[in-house]
Amino acid sequence: MSRPRLSIIGAGKFGMVLARAAVEAGYDTVLARSGDSADIEMMVDILAPGAKAVTLADAIAHAHLIILAVPTTRFRELSQDAFAGKVLVDTMNYWAITDGNLPEFAEKPAETSRVVQRYFASAKVVKSLNQLGYHQFRDERRAAGTSGRIAMAAAGDDREAVKSVLYLIDALGFDPIDAGPLAAGAALGPGGPGFGVVQTRDELLETLGLAAPAA
Repeated sequence: MSRPRLSIIGAGKFGMVLARAAVEAGYDTVLARSGDSADIEMMVDILAPGAKAVTLADAIAHAHLIILAVPTTRFRELSQDAFAGKVLVDTMNYWAITDGNLPEFAEKPAETSRVVQRYFASAKVVKSLNQLGYHQFRDERRAAGTSGRIAMAAAGDDREAVKSVLYLIDALGFDPIDAGPLAAGAALGPGGPGFGVVQTRDELLETLGLAAPAA
């Protein structure tokens, strides 16, 4: 039986932590960044053993589910049709103090993922995996059914795309929550009620104002 595949675009601290978690969850995981993949091979071997450093083109071809974990200022360096037909998980958080003034983000901070969706119009964008810092993500992972397991949400307009991300969240060690359409992703980013909170499923549902799914 083949393993599920995952591609991560971005080889920063979060990308590495995510890759390690994905490998441990059984995903066939690759990482890419701009430039020569050989530049990050040693880092991947040390920080995310079992994952593989590849070119951007190979990462895009590798999986249907792709994590975008690049600085907010750099996503437009990628081709607009790079992720056509793919599920693209937007993990980016806009911080004016480090990212500078990006009018589309600064003027309507609640619509950052809509900006990303408009740019990658042929992809299925889901906002998720951005609630916690990389250290929290690394430290809070727990097996399914563990008491006090932390929850993480996903928001997107394509319902099948959201389902695939919810499955990933569970596999990575968090209780998954469907936050609704892509616009609801604003609640998961800076300034939103779900950002930076370490809460159980019931607590996060309450924080986000969501009803628990029917049994």
